[in-house]
Amino acid sequence: MTRIFTAVTLFFLSLFTLAAFAAEDIFSDQTLTEKIILPDWFKLSFLDLQDDLDEAAANQKKGIIIYFGRKDCPYCKALLENNWGREDIVRYTNNHFDVIAIDTKGTKNITDFDGYVFDEKQFSLKMKTNFTPSLLFYNLSGALVLRLSGYQQPYRFLAALEYVAGNHYEKRSFKSYLSLASSSHRINDSEELNFEPFFDLPPHNLNRKLFAAERPLAVFFENKSCHACDILHSVPLEQASIRKKLGEMDVIQLDIMTDQQIITPDGSKTSLKNWAQTLNIHYTPTIIFFDEAGNEIIRIDSVVWVNRLGRVLDYVRTRAYKTSPSFLQWRSIVTSP
Repeated sequence: MTRIFTAVTLFFLSLFTLAAFAAEDIFSDQTLTEKIILPDWFKLSFLDLQDDLDEAAANQKKGIIIYFGRKDCPYCKALLENNWGREDIVRYTNNHFDVIAIDTKGTKNITDFDGYVFDEKQFSLKMKTNFTPSLLFYNLSGALVLRLSGYQQPYRFLAALEYVAGNHYEKRSFKSYLSLASSSHRINDSEELNFEPFFDLPPHNLNRKLFAAERPLAVFFENKSCHACDILHSVPLEQASIRKKLGEMDVIQLDIMTDQQIITPDGSKTSLKNWAQTLNIHYTPTIIFFDEAGNEIIRIDSVVWVNRLGRVLDYVRTRAYKTSPSFLQWRSIVTSP
């Protein structure tokens, strides 16, 4: 029934809105029935990460990328088709990195940089890869210099590769670097944020340290020239099931480009720009979920469609994070499409 609902939803999008989506923006996030086959140019690794790094250095590369995925992951398929399906991106990746694949459900042994051995599933949990695909970029010193969680559009993905290959992380944040590569195309030409009736109206005092709240908090960090924000509002947030789940939380929307003063969930007073910087937000829209005491539970900072968003909302609204601190672990024990 869910498959039919998703297909019907996408079909009945207005022709104007659908035409405004780039091809890489449209895909179903239902679990795949046909398993993914990884590219043959991925490194054939014995999963000893230090050896992999030494070989990358010997071949004059900039480092390694560890790809965490699943064979039935629709977001992984989108990454492999829309990003690593492009000849220019594959060439650039191969010139500067070796890519090592980890199956988040796998059982192969991995030796990390400290010499400890984990199986693939244990290592995925250790590295907090809540969403697949997740990419960890390591430089030749073995330092983790960038983490990408979830599917990223091609222009952002290529910017990430260039950010690490060019050692730009030594001088600036990824958010700062990414601003040079950001897309100005929007579906919604309004000068305002996309408003939803379930957003709480300002002024916002989010302080949960002084007095604990009764419900979890979802904060939507957006900006007015955000193509991905338009997509989020055009499909996932239009679904009755998503709206119903959000109705069980406190939900606010913030424009991270403003200097508006705000009291954060931990009781600090700051500007939205500074708070976004402190939270290391480099993607809009980013949705961060806080518990009743103001502690961050989980965040979504990549492309998200109905199925994944619904699962995260279930994880938060049912307080599953109290018994399963890892979303990756929780979703492995619940029935999920």
